[in-house]
Amino acid sequence: MSTDTINNNASFIWSIAELLRGDFKQSEYGKIVLPFTILRRLDCLLDGTKQAVLDEVANMPEGIDDEMRMDILCDAADAGGQIYNESQFTFATLRQQDAGQLRTNLVDYLAGFSPNVRDIFIEKFKLTEILKDLDEKGSLWMVFDRFCQIDLHPDKITNLEMGYLFEELIRRFSEMSNETAGEHFTPREVVRLLVDLLLANDEEALSGKGIIRRVYDPACGTGGMLSVAEESMKALNDGLKVDLFGQELNGESFAICKSDMMVKGHDASRIAYGNTLTEDAHRAETFHYMLSNPPYGVDWKKYAAPIKEEAEDLGHQGRFGAGLPSTSDGQLLFVQHMISKMRDDEKGSRVGIVMNGSPLFSGGAASGYSEIRRWLMETDLVEAIIALPTDIFYNTGIQTYIWILSNRKPAERRGKVQLIDASGERFWQSMRKSLGSKRREIGDVARAEIVRIYGDFLNGQSGYGDVSKIFDTTDFGYREIRVERPLRLRLEITHDLLGALKADEKAMAALEKAGKKFDGFTDKVRAMLEEKLGEAWMDRAVFIADVTDAMAERGVKLPAAALKVLVAQFCKPHEEAEICTDKNGDPEPDTKLRDHELVPLGEDWQAYFAREVEPFVPDAWVDTSHVDATDRQVGRVGYEINFNRYFYQYVPPRPLEEIDAELKALEAGIAGLLKESVA
Repeated sequence: MSTDTINNNASFIWSIAELLRGDFKQSEYGKIVLPFTILRRLDCLLDGTKQAVLDEVANMPEGIDDEMRMDILCDAADAGGQIYNESQFTFATLRQQDAGQLRTNLVDYLAGFSPNVRDIFIEKFKLTEILKDLDEKGSLWMVFDRFCQIDLHPDKITNLEMGYLFEELIRRFSEMSNETAGEHFTPREVVRLLVDLLLANDEEALSGKGIIRRVYDPACGTGGMLSVAEESMKALNDGLKVDLFGQELNGESFAICKSDMMVKGHDASRIAYGNTLTEDAHRAETFHYMLSNPPYGVDWKKYAAPIKEEAEDLGHQGRFGAGLPSTSDGQLLFVQHMISKMRDDEKGSRVGIVMNGSPLFSGGAASGYSEIRRWLMETDLVEAIIALPTDIFYNTGIQTYIWILSNRKPAERRGKVQLIDASGERFWQSMRKSLGSKRREIGDVARAEIVRIYGDFLNGQSGYGDVSKIFDTTDFGYREIRVERPLRLRLEITHDLLGALKADEKAMAALEKAGKKFDGFTDKVRAMLEEKLGEAWMDRAVFIADVTDAMAERGVKLPAAALKVLVAQFCKPHEEAEICTDKNGDPEPDTKLRDHELVPLGEDWQAYFAREVEPFVPDAWVDTSHVDATDRQVGRVGYEINFNRYFYQYVPPRPLEEIDAELKALEAGIAGLLKESVA
C-alpha cells in the first residue's frame, strides 16, 4: 500500500470540495464529495463491460422476471457482484453532452443502476437532491468534470487503497464538521492485528473443504473489518466460504460498505442500515467470528428507553442483562450485543473488539460498568486484553485496547486472562507522513510479535515479563467493604451560632412545628439557649440531658425533633469528644469519616480489616449491612482492570549531581549569550 497514492488521491478529491466554498457549508462538503467518489469508482469498474450490458438489455426477452433479469445483467457486467448499469451513459459520454443537460442525464445514469445500488445513491446518499442543489448553484458541471479527471479503476487503486482513501476523506470531512473523535475508521494495521488475534491457533478449524464461517460487525462503517477478515481467512483456506454480516447507522458509511459488498460478490442484503442497539437487524442470528470498533464515548441517552426496557424486561434472556454503562458511553452495550450472538455449539464463537480505556475501569462496585466486567469474568469469556500504542488512529491520540472474547477457551486458558502491554516503542514505528492524528503505525513485524505472544500464551517467558502477564479471572475482582468510624461531637453555644439559628427561617420553622403543643415554645427555647451561652459539652448525651432538664424547668418537654435541630446547630466533630451512641447503645457512624476498602476477592475481609485498618484506626468497624446484591455477602463485589497497576515500571529520578551540573551548564550558556548581546 502506498501512502503517497492515498494522500495524492485524497488531496485531489479534497480539492474538489474547494469548488463548493461559498455555496455550501463546510459540514455539507462530505455529503456531496463522498457519493461522487463512490459513483466514480463504480463507473470505472463497469466501464469495460458497458456495451455487453447494453447488448443484453436490447436482447432481453419480454416477460422475464426481475430476479432473472438482474442475474443476466450482473453476469454481463462481470463486476464480481450484484451490480450493473443499463443507462446509455458513462462518465465519459456524459462529459461529451450538453452541460445544461448534465443533471437530467446524471439522474438517468443513476436510474440505470441495479435496484440495490439505486437505493444506496438515492435513498442513503440522497444524490438526486444533491444534484439539484449543485445545479441550482452553478457548481454541478465543475464538480462532475473534476471527478472525470481521476481514475479510480481497481487496476489503478486497489480495494485496500480505496478503503484507506475513504477513511482519509471521511476523517477530513468529519474534522471539518467537528464530529466526535471516536466516530472514525480503524487503521488497517489495527484491523489486521485484530483479525490475526481472532484467527490465531484456528488454522486447523478453518482447514478442509466445505467449511463455512459467518463473520459479523455490528458497527461496520465502510466494511473494512469485514473485508480484512475475509481476506485473512481466505489466505488460510482459499476454498473457505465466508459469509459477511454487518449493520451501520451512518448513511454514507452504510452506502459505501454495501457498495463494496456488491462489488465483491457478497449478499449485500446482509449489510443492514440502522441502530444496532435498538433495531437489531440480525436478530436470532449467530456467528463464528465477530469484530468491531464501536464509537467511543458516544451518548446513547436519546435512545436509552428501548435499551433500558429490554434490560429490565428480559434480563439475561435479552442482550443487556449484565448491566448498563453510563449513557455517555455505549461501548459495553456493543460487547453484550455481540456476546448474545455467540454460537452455543462445539465450534463456539470468538469476538474481537477495539475500545478505549473506559470499559476497563470506569465505575465502582455495583455500577453498570463493574457489573458487566463481573459478568464477563465470572462467565469466563475474556481471553486477552491488549493495550495498543497511542496516536495510531486518524482523529484521536487516546489509548485503545483490543479485547478478545471466546466461549470456547482452550483448557490452559480457562479461568485465566492474558494482559499484553503492546503500547511501548518496540511495537510501533513513526510514520513517514502523518494522516491526521495518526503519527504511528504497528508494523508487520510488531504485529506478528503481538500475535505470537498471545498465541503462545506467554506469561513473562523469553523476556516478555514486562509486556505479557497472565491472571486468574478473580484477580480483577474485589469486595468493597464499608468502614465506619464513630461520631464524636463537641457542642458549644456561642453568640454567632445562636444568631445564625435565629436567622435561619427553616430551622426556626422546624422548632416551631416541633413545639406546637406548647405556648411560646420558641421563645422559651431562645431564653434557655441565651442562659447557656458560653457553655460547651464534649458529650452529646450530656448536652441533650442538660437542655432537656433546662426546658423541663420551664414546664416544657423538649421533643426529639427540636433536639435534632439544636444538636445540628451547635455541634462540631471533635476527635477527643465522647462517642455518640444510638438507642441501643451502639456507636453511631460519622458519615463524613466513612471510607471504603477494596479487599481482593481471594482474601477474607475480616483478616484484611484486622491487618490493614484496625491497627491504624482502632475505633473503626465494618458495616455488615453493606452487602452484595448477588451473593448477599458482606461487601459489594466489583471488577476493574488497571493496566498501569500491572505494568508500571518505576524509573528512579536522576542523581542530584547530574541535574545540578546540567543547570550550571545552562546558566553558563545564558550568561555567555547575555554577554554577547551587551557587547
